[in-house]
Amino acid sequence: MTTTVSHSDGGLSRGLLLLMSVATGLAVAGNYFAQPLLDLIGREMGIGPSSAALLVTAAQAGYALGLILLVPLGDLLERRRLAVSLYAVTAVFLLVSATASNGTVLLVSTALTALTSVGAQVVVPFAATLAAPAERGRVVGTVMTGLMLGLLLARTASGALSELGGWRTVYWVAAVLMALMAVLLRIFLPRLGGDGGGRSYLGLLRSTVAMFRYEPLLRWRAGIAALSLASFSVLWTALTLLLAGSPYGWSESAIGLFGLVGAVGALTATVAGRLADRGYVQAVTGAGTVLLVASWTAITAGASTLVWLLVGVIVLDLAHQAVLNSSQNVLYALRPEARNRINSAFMTCLFVGGAVGSALAAVVWVHSGWTGVCVLGATFSAGTVVLWVLERVTVGRTAGKPAKTSVQQGHDATPATSAN
Repeated sequence: MTTTVSHSDGGLSRGLLLLMSVATGLAVAGNYFAQPLLDLIGREMGIGPSSAALLVTAAQAGYALGLILLVPLGDLLERRRLAVSLYAVTAVFLLVSATASNGTVLLVSTALTALTSVGAQVVVPFAATLAAPAERGRVVGTVMTGLMLGLLLARTASGALSELGGWRTVYWVAAVLMALMAVLLRIFLPRLGGDGGGRSYLGLLRSTVAMFRYEPLLRWRAGIAALSLASFSVLWTALTLLLAGSPYGWSESAIGLFGLVGAVGALTATVAGRLADRGYVQAVTGAGTVLLVASWTAITAGASTLVWLLVGVIVLDLAHQAVLNSSQNVLYALRPEARNRINSAFMTCLFVGGAVGSALAAVVWVHSGWTGVCVLGATFSAGTVVLWVLERVTVGRTAGKPAKTSVQQGHDATPATSAN
């Protein structure tokens, strides 16, 4: 029988926290490796640009399905086994991509890789469960830093590896690293039993959807995070177009290195987590939403001035991390026995927001250029402020307290009413 690990005393070791952080970043990175390689892949496979671009769509669709269909299993199955299995299968699908003989095989393997790469979203609530309650914000912030670094640096790493040995090298290296990560997680993660409350798989999925009905904080926080990632995606979708054109005229390799700038903001996630642990979770969210709006002033000026662009990108990434981390801190305190289902619901909304932001940014760029992009991004950012204020008014000022009260006292579950 699976033993559930007690985490009320010891917390999470630094070594294991680092491993889980790297694991999440590596899993997420696999969904972005193809983006700077579309031209190379298209030429070798003999497919047109529009067909090659379907790889990005396949990754998005596969990841969305994984969030909905696989992540909730963490509340039903033994979590170490689930995480290790997903990482191992992802490594296999990456190998298929590395050896793909035609575009169809690559398209299918890309979608399947994205589907199982949601193992990262099993690891995040796993870390939250293992963490001592007083340090949960810091732990989640650290793991999410790894995830965001994987997202931001994937393009840079992909471009560098492809120059060394072609685009297939990227997938070979990623497959080996994912296989290694599966082994390390198998060795070092403790066994942790899920508790689906006797539900079937379909019952588990219905329960995930029902979380929106019974947890008002989930509705508010999912909306806030979705708009935040929409703003984030607007910037990073249009940024390549800006830097490639006048007045910058940067090369593809130089544009890829710009991801390092975003990494500076991602590294601040642990700061937001520490503040949340000290009881300032609502202040962190509020400050994050305001900074999101303010960042677009600098980003707008960045149309012709690199310094302002750098400032705006760093502030926006910092603000997005603050909003995301504080929201997770609030939500993971609601129902510890349902963290994977809550994470599934939350991350699905987050993902939809990012996809909408990317799609609209591309359309707005064509019709209104950088100015239109900045108006769009600022509008999404302003929406986060509005939703946060409405949450404070309708839910009440005690929404962030479970992280320091009922959960720290060792309660197994926080009813929706007490979380309000």
